[in-house]
Amino acid sequence: MTATISSPLPRLDDIRFGLPNISGWESEIHLVTNHNDPVFKNTSNLRLENINAGFACALHMHQPTIPAGFNGELISNLQHMFEHPHNGDNHNAGVFAWCYKRIGEFIPELVSQGCNPRIMLDYSGNLLWGLRQQHTDIIDTLKRITCDVQYQPYVEWLGTMWSHAVIPSTPIPDIKLHIQAWQHYFAAIFGYDALKRVKGFSPPEMHLPNHPDTLYQYVKALKECGYKWIMVQEHSVERLDGASLHHDQKYIPNKLTARNSHGETVSITALIKTQGSDTKLVAQMQPYFEAKGRGKQQVSNTNIPSLVTQIADGENGGVMMNEYPRDLFRIYHEIRDGGNNNAGTVAINGTEYLELIEAAGADPNNYPEIQAVQQHKIWQRTSNITQETVANAIQELKANDNQFHIDGASWTNDLSWVRGYENVLEPMNKLSALFHQKYDKLVEQDAQVTQREDYQKALLYNLLVQTSCFRYWGQGTWTDYARELYRRGEELLK
Repeated sequence: MTATISSPLPRLDDIRFGLPNISGWESEIHLVTNHNDPVFKNTSNLRLENINAGFACALHMHQPTIPAGFNGELISNLQHMFEHPHNGDNHNAGVFAWCYKRIGEFIPELVSQGCNPRIMLDYSGNLLWGLRQQHTDIIDTLKRITCDVQYQPYVEWLGTMWSHAVIPSTPIPDIKLHIQAWQHYFAAIFGYDALKRVKGFSPPEMHLPNHPDTLYQYVKALKECGYKWIMVQEHSVERLDGASLHHDQKYIPNKLTARNSHGETVSITALIKTQGSDTKLVAQMQPYFEAKGRGKQQVSNTNIPSLVTQIADGENGGVMMNEYPRDLFRIYHEIRDGGNNNAGTVAINGTEYLELIEAAGADPNNYPEIQAVQQHKIWQRTSNITQETVANAIQELKANDNQFHIDGASWTNDLSWVRGYENVLEPMNKLSALFHQKYDKLVEQDAQVTQREDYQKALLYNLLVQTSCFRYWGQGTWTDYARELYRRGEELLK
């Protein structure tokens, strides 16, 4: 069902109270995002009958917000790199900035050369705010490929958590707040029409929670916020019998089902990011070569092209900085000029792919069903699903199965976002509790409370403390940043 908008939507300024606009227009955002209108199908220049396989590449970009300005102001880590060029890798600040901008230059250039490129973009809210603070030229370049109808068929934005929070360790009441905050800020920069086209979701660190209640609330929030599909890492999901995905299953849409401890279920379409060295694969356009070796598959009585899906950090590592610009152009020129050598292999974005195959008869309800990894072990032990039986099953597994965990799974499985970071997690959860104690009932009584300056400031600090970077780089400066953000947030809330 398509939501109808009876009155003009208010213009969103990207900065309010000197802060990013991340709340206050929840009902308007809901109207914009909750629709089933085609986003790419009507403008796509691809014909499904001519496609054997496609490749979908996404670039993930992020810089955290840190309390490290001249007087402790909130600034982007990118700005801090520019201001302290002799610390660590900070000499790369200029290259990083170009990486955030260059896709806005590459797409028009490729199109002008007669190529048919595709790219999916995942920029955290923190990064967008930092670019708006110091690098409006980058924002303007991104606006061109986002808002100019000439380039809309080639570029798909993916939603994400505003402050790059990893979902399994994010307080459950804040998951939806992150999702909505990103939608607010994206609309404030690029407009409602651009937000209406954001139907896919990219989780920070490809992190998928596997605790039944966390995953349920996460998928439920995505659906309530209008998302059609989510990208998940191959080894973060399993079939319902606990087995790994069949080889061919990685190259078609799947139905990710979340069941909570009350027995309720909710599902969303999932596109599978395959395992591998993400940055090198995308930088060297490996998904194209993988797609060349694949063909059509039958899904719900419809023959559909296989899809190779991959995402990588768009700025990290020499391979992304140097090889990507070279190989991107080389491969698109090869596709343009290749004739029968690559017949039937095309670049295609996630929502475009789903809209085309579903218009041809593929039914999302009949996609292969999957769940978060390790959940099969839980459901094996809970014939009668209640909060108590689920909790008992989890405790039994923790005690007796050293392979079992409910930290979730991500593309950084060698790191834990929980163990060793109690000094960040405890304040993070405490600040979240203080925020909800103060504001939940007020918002329930009057939704316009979310437009107030005090609410927006408190929300900002609550979300910032949850940024994954404060639990990525180890103890020291980064955990100190988290504690300072907590201190400021607590001061606001008390």
